[in-house]
Amino acid sequence: MQLAAITDEISQDFEHALDVLCEYGATGAELRGLWGTNIADLSEEQTARAKAALRQRNLKVACLATPFYKCDLAQDAPNPGEAAGRMHLAQPRGLELQMEMLQRCIRLAHAFDTRFLRVFSFWRKAVLTPEIEAQIVAAFQEPIALAEKEGVTLLLENEHACYIGTGVEAARLARAVNSANFQLVWDPGNAFSAGETPYPDGYAAVKPWLAHIHIKDGRRVETPDQGLRVQWCVVGEGEIDYAGHFAALKRDGYQGYVSLETHYIPASGSGPEGKGLPEDGSRPCLAALQKWVEA
Repeated sequence: MQLAAITDEISQDFEHALDVLCEYGATGAELRGLWGTNIADLSEEQTARAKAALRQRNLKVACLATPFYKCDLAQDAPNPGEAAGRMHLAQPRGLELQMEMLQRCIRLAHAFDTRFLRVFSFWRKAVLTPEIEAQIVAAFQEPIALAEKEGVTLLLENEHACYIGTGVEAARLARAVNSANFQLVWDPGNAFSAGETPYPDGYAAVKPWLAHIHIKDGRRVETPDQGLRVQWCVVGEGEIDYAGHFAALKRDGYQGYVSLETHYIPASGSGPEGKGLPEDGSRPCLAALQKWVEA
């Protein structure tokens, strides 16, 4: 098991984020936002700079966290290309532009010497039905053919803002797609947000297709304006059973990356006027993960 993090959960200053990762013994970095640019839009100059920064610190790219299929499932949907969730600096793109973006991201994957590209399952605009699930399976046929040709693997992340939000749903889709070039990013925090018990239920479902893991923790809180919602917190201090998760990962011989996707930003910290920054939330999470990974 190896430690990584989505670097913009620490800082948009890519080199600084890598330095922080090195402090906690990480061996990998997951790339999403660098210097205010989403990975799908990275220039050749930025790519060269990022590669040099990684090489200088002896860090590998664990995965490219692409925004592929963070769009509407139907091309004729109302407001095509409009984001229905967090895009993390990515430009909203309609369905007709997704394959072009994937081809670009695959070229970047080759440049960064990684075979893993994180992908999604379309904005959840309705209740997930067998018919919608079949459409999602069909929508992945062309991307998977391209992945097979290029020697990369598409890793579907269970995302509560998209149709496939739980481990059980992700496993069902992976079973239907049935390709070695289509595996899963398991995100217990997203499963928790979608109402699933991440461990043991979600983990048991995704285990046969598990290739990469995102880590964040949270607890359900009642708010006067939004009702019951998930509030992110330091990993290990929330309601997700990460002690059970990591015991199971070790028992099952998982050798991949666990990649921090903090989301937690404390109210106070090292930012202007004493406000918290992403790094202030990520540091205690990295410290907790380092202990679990090295245990």
